[in-house]
Amino acid sequence: MLKFNFYGHACFLLDDGKYKLLFDPFLSGNPQAAIKPDDVKADYVFVTHAHGDHVGDAYDILRKNQATLVCIPEVADLVGDEVKSIGMNLGGTIKLPFGFARMVPALHSAGVAGGTCCGYVVHIADKNIYFAGDTCLFSDMKLIGERDKIDYAVLPIGGHFTMDAYDAARAVEFLGAKNVIPVHYNTWQPIEQDAEEFKKLIKGAAVHIVKPGESIELA
Repeated sequence: MLKFNFYGHACFLLDDGKYKLLFDPFLSGNPQAAIKPDDVKADYVFVTHAHGDHVGDAYDILRKNQATLVCIPEVADLVGDEVKSIGMNLGGTIKLPFGFARMVPALHSAGVAGGTCCGYVVHIADKNIYFAGDTCLFSDMKLIGERDKIDYAVLPIGGHFTMDAYDAARAVEFLGAKNVIPVHYNTWQPIEQDAEEFKKLIKGAAVHIVKPGESIELA
């Protein structure tokens, strides 16, 4: 069983019953936050880029849990030797005890000099989960879906800083994803979106609207 726990904005946890994978842990200062940083349990923390609403509480959570950070090397350099980290780069794949993680492109500013934004395809519990991170729509999403058949795509829909609902719907088509979970919307006024309207745009995939604090099983 694989659970998706949504903590608000773009922060979520994948839990296969043995390993806990936390993504973009922006909790302190997040008006949507459904959990406090001190209450988070994680084995791995994946960060897509160094903007504050994504790197967030990563370092405190890493130290408290003695977890391992997975990210672009420039983000890993921000913490130095304070925490365990695996610095990787676009196109790279690492084998981990739960499966693998592949770093894929995202088109967005990086939040750290010399870095770049990224997304991830994570293979866990016999499923491929694609987290786009912050990005616009780009045609090479088709290649991501060709390389790894995407069971669940976790996509931003807020617009303004990322792709909006319309472009996210096109992304689902490019990826050939079986399921999609919208994130990165309604945190603040500039990224207000109606997830039900996004749902109406999707054809050929199931849309799972998960509210902050809610969990679903990824079947």
